Amino acid sequence: MPQPGEKAPQRHQGFGQPPQSWQPVAPPAQAFGQPWQGQSSPSMLAAHADRERAVDVLRAGYGEGRLEKDEFDRRVARAYAARTVGELALLVADLPQGPVPFTRPGPPVPATFLPAPPPTNGKAVGSMICGLLTLFTAGLTGIPAVILGHSARSEMQRTGERGEGLAMTGLVLGWLSVAGWALIITVLIAAGLASSG
Repeated sequence: MPQPGEKAPQRHQGFGQPPQSWQPVAPPAQAFGQPWQGQSSPSMLAAHADRERAVDVLRAGYGEGRLEKDEFDRRVARAYAARTVGELALLVADLPQGPVPFTRPGPPVPATFLPAPPPTNGKAVGSMICGLLTLFTAGLTGIPAVILGHSARSEMQRTGERGEGLAMTGLVLGWLSVAGWALIITVLIAAGLASSG
C-alpha cells in the first residue's frame, strides 16, 4: 500500500505484472527441415553464404542424378536470384542435404584366399576338338565328338566341373557331321538303287 505522497506503482493492464519490453517470438526450429538454414526465419534475407550452401545442395543432387541438366541450371539461377532464406528452402526441399553417404566396399580378397574355380572337364575339351576337326577330316571325327560330348555333360552334372559350352560345341558339330554323312550315304544308296533298277 503506498504511503501518502508516493505514487502507486503502475500495473500492466489486466495481467498484474510490470510491463516488459517487446520480445520477438522465435520461429520453430527447422520449420522448413533444411539443416543448412539453422534457426533462421524463412522471411529473413538470404546472405551470399546461404545461396552458396543451397547451390552446393543442388550440385550434389545433380551429381547423384536426381536433377536433369536444364532443371539444375534453372534452380541454380533461381538460387542466386533468391532474396530470402525461404525461397532457397523451396529450391532444395525435395533433395537430400548433401551427397548420400556411400558405403565403401571392403578391400578385395586376394586371389590366394579365394576358392579355386572348378576345373574344366577334359572330355568336354576333347569333344570340342573332335567337333572342330570334322571340318578338316570330312566328318570322320564327328562320332567321337558326339560320344565325348554326351559323356562330358553327364560327368559335369555329377562333379560340377566347367566346360558346358565346349561340350555343346562338340556335340553340335559332331551331330552335323553325322547328319551330313547319313545324308550322303542315303543319297548314294538311292542313286545305286535307281541305277540298278
